[in-house]
Amino acid sequence: IKKNLKNKRRTSDEAQHALIDISFEVQEGEFFGIVGRNGSGKSTLLKVLAGIYQPNKGKVETSGRIVPFIELGLGFNGELSGRENVYLNGAMLGFTRKEMDAMYKDIVQFAELERFMDQKLKNYSSGMQVRLAFSTAIRAEADILLVDEVLAVGDADFQRKCFEYFKTLKKEKKTVVFVSHDMSAIREFCDRAVLVENSKIIEEGKAEKIATAYSRMFIDSGQSTTTTGANKNRWGDGHVRISSVTVHQQEYSASKTDLQIKVKATAKKPIEEPVVGFMIKNAANEPLTGSNTKIQKQHFGQLRAGQKIEVTWTLQNIFSDGR
Repeated sequence: IKKNLKNKRRTSDEAQHALIDISFEVQEGEFFGIVGRNGSGKSTLLKVLAGIYQPNKGKVETSGRIVPFIELGLGFNGELSGRENVYLNGAMLGFTRKEMDAMYKDIVQFAELERFMDQKLKNYSSGMQVRLAFSTAIRAEADILLVDEVLAVGDADFQRKCFEYFKTLKKEKKTVVFVSHDMSAIREFCDRAVLVENSKIIEEGKAEKIATAYSRMFIDSGQSTTTTGANKNRWGDGHVRISSVTVHQQEYSASKTDLQIKVKATAKKPIEEPVVGFMIKNAANEPLTGSNTKIQKQHFGQLRAGQKIEVTWTLQNIFSDGR
């Protein structure tokens, strides 16, 4: 598929190829993942499958009714109330008024918007609108669901509901095509997946294999990072000085990679039973994991001035890409 882009200084159109030589098959009852970096062509591919875009060459063959969870809330009217938009959205999904009456209470309870349903939609936050659209869309009887990052909507409690819904889909053997940057979700839900890069599928296989391949795009295999200890923002009494911290990635197989964290320190003064530890946090400064020598029951006894110590931790690299 290609998109035409107009340039005011040129008389001819330039074609940007969003997808090139894409070919794959999804079996009935399979949870199929599509992963790749931003701009790689994932969402365009999902829209081609949904029939929103038509490919310039080739064709998409489907068997069964498709419900796309793409751009949730598209078609909502800001001047109408939440209640009116639910019925409008339901009509677009093919439900009768009687069917919508029967499921209205469940939709509102799932979205957790009971107090707001008679307010105009334009007064809703974007998250509230998506929750309402998602709660309506999951009522549709579908053979195939196309899902684009829908697990990222709402707060933590609503995301938990989304996860529970997807667990139900997997248990019921629904056919799902799932686009996500969340490799833990890809590993948990998907049977197989494809990795898209520069508009092409560069790898296809088991979900674990593809999730690992995606993560490696951001961390080169065997990459090491070392901090020399020149940070001016040190804290503590200085009786022990950390001279270096090294993080090394060690690859064992296509699906197993370990992180090795090594800390070297020197005692500047005599010290009794020092404890060495580490903490890994995300970009929001929230702790993800950590440990220390006391927890691991490793004891140094008394260190004399000038004595050097080295501590190494090894943990499985199950982290998604990010900071």
